[in-house]
Amino acid sequence: MNRSAEVSGSAIDFRPPKLSYPALFWRFLKFGAMAFGGPVAQIAMIRRELVDEEKWISSGHFNRLIAVMQVLPGPEAHELCVHLGIRAKGRLGGLLAGLGFMLPGLLLMLALAWAYTRFPIDGTVLGALFLGVQAAVIALIVRAVHRIGEHVLADRWLWLTVVLAAAASLAGASFWIVLSAAGIAYAFAASGRLWWAALVLALAAVVATALHLGPAGAIQAKVAAASPTPLALFWSGLKGGLLTFGGAYTAIPFIRNDTVGRGWMTDAQFLDGLGLSGILPAPLVIFATFVGFISGGLWGALAVTAGMFLPAFAFSLLFYERLEAVVDDSRLQHVLAGVAAGVVGLIVVTLISLARSAAEASNNIWISLGIAAASLLLLYHWKHRLVPLAVVGLGASAGLLLLR
Repeated sequence: MNRSAEVSGSAIDFRPPKLSYPALFWRFLKFGAMAFGGPVAQIAMIRRELVDEEKWISSGHFNRLIAVMQVLPGPEAHELCVHLGIRAKGRLGGLLAGLGFMLPGLLLMLALAWAYTRFPIDGTVLGALFLGVQAAVIALIVRAVHRIGEHVLADRWLWLTVVLAAAASLAGASFWIVLSAAGIAYAFAASGRLWWAALVLALAAVVATALHLGPAGAIQAKVAAASPTPLALFWSGLKGGLLTFGGAYTAIPFIRNDTVGRGWMTDAQFLDGLGLSGILPAPLVIFATFVGFISGGLWGALAVTAGMFLPAFAFSLLFYERLEAVVDDSRLQHVLAGVAAGVVGLIVVTLISLARSAAEASNNIWISLGIAAASLLLLYHWKHRLVPLAVVGLGASAGLLLLR
């Protein structure tokens, strides 16, 4: 069979059933209510029901879509739902599918964030529980950095990009300078134009220094002292959503910098939010909802959530027909690979800072280290979709028993 016939046959044989808009929303709402275990488990669930059982799309086409979603920023499973919703009922269908998938996790996280702010934490049983969770979350981030690095760091130039991005972040360079330079410099280095790559890095260093020492530094200080408005939280979420490459944990540096970095919440609260996101049926970036609630109440939570998920909707809704062609561009792939490596560097710096804060908060550093070590062993040796949930549960239980 030739390629055109195969494509034609796929168009006839693989298509979504005819669903009303409410039925489509309900279908993806059920997916959202069962979305435990992170993106791998979520995508496997969608594949089993919509590809293997109901033939919404061919297996080969589904695999190509997954490859595209992994390159684009944003939670892959959510973007996949939006894409399949468009395939079933057009762009309104995509919007409804995406909303259905994210709604259960959003409502549960809002409820947990509300309860978190209403009950005493410090010096209580709940405080001990969350100290254990914080140690477990450090292990989750360590494992995530390793996993992301395995997929992203394919050559020596990408490793160098990680080191330089981490060093620039420690020196106080703005994330947009770091990531822009990382993407452009790596694209030049990958094509053999090393002098151009060096020139980009030198220019980025000059710009970062000028902004840090000049009037922009004073403006940045005023922004840091500003109150957590919904607009500021929306922008924080949008940065996280646009720069979520390789997994939800890549959003951590940007969300943390805009909230903990401005004094809107503590590192301990931030780690608690990450821990709670691991036990909910939702994309892991739902931790941003918790961060928004602690920083700015209900409207802050909705604002940061809207910003975080907007790119996941927008890429499919606006570029549905062109996604695969655009991502096949090798030049774009090099830029995105450089940006992803830069993000890994930022996560490493953030991980060090979070680990230091968790250690300072603990009332027994050796027990916290033991919880983190046991969590890492579990993460590396137990391959199951619910292992993040088990790790958070282990941390909570150990905290209750040993850190009271």
